[in-house]
Amino acid sequence: MKPIALAADHGGFELKEAVRKHLDEIGQAYTDFGTLDGASCDYPDMAAPACDAVVAGDCRCALLFCGTGVGISMSANKIHGIRACCCSDSFSAEYTRRHNDANALCLGGRVVGPGLAIQLVDLFLNTPFEGGRHQRRIDKLTALEARG
Repeated sequence: MKPIALAADHGGFELKEAVRKHLDEIGQAYTDFGTLDGASCDYPDMAAPACDAVVAGDCRCALLFCGTGVGISMSANKIHGIRACCCSDSFSAEYTRRHNDANALCLGGRVVGPGLAIQLVDLFLNTPFEGGRHQRRIDKLTALEARG
């Protein structure tokens, strides 16, 4: 199975590290695109290489972290082929996979604690896209993206 892309700015660094440790425990491969030390950095710079790896097919999805999860999700959604969601509850983390085929989960280090983040990550990683009637909507999102 392909690795998962991880990336965070300084506001999401500690939460990324907690999730990274969980991924190690469950044997899930990942590629960590940084920040690697929690130094101040900009979320667009961190989101881009992780999302590029998803679009290129090198990683199956991305887990992205910033202070709120919002800035990094906005950055990720600027990249063609990315459907990023910012979640802080289990229903959204599950259904963004089931119905929206999201390929990037964004979490806020100042919003979500490590225990909840791990639950949300597990839901996101283990929930399949249902397809069917939802594919029509994904196709419409793709068409909107193509408009530039």
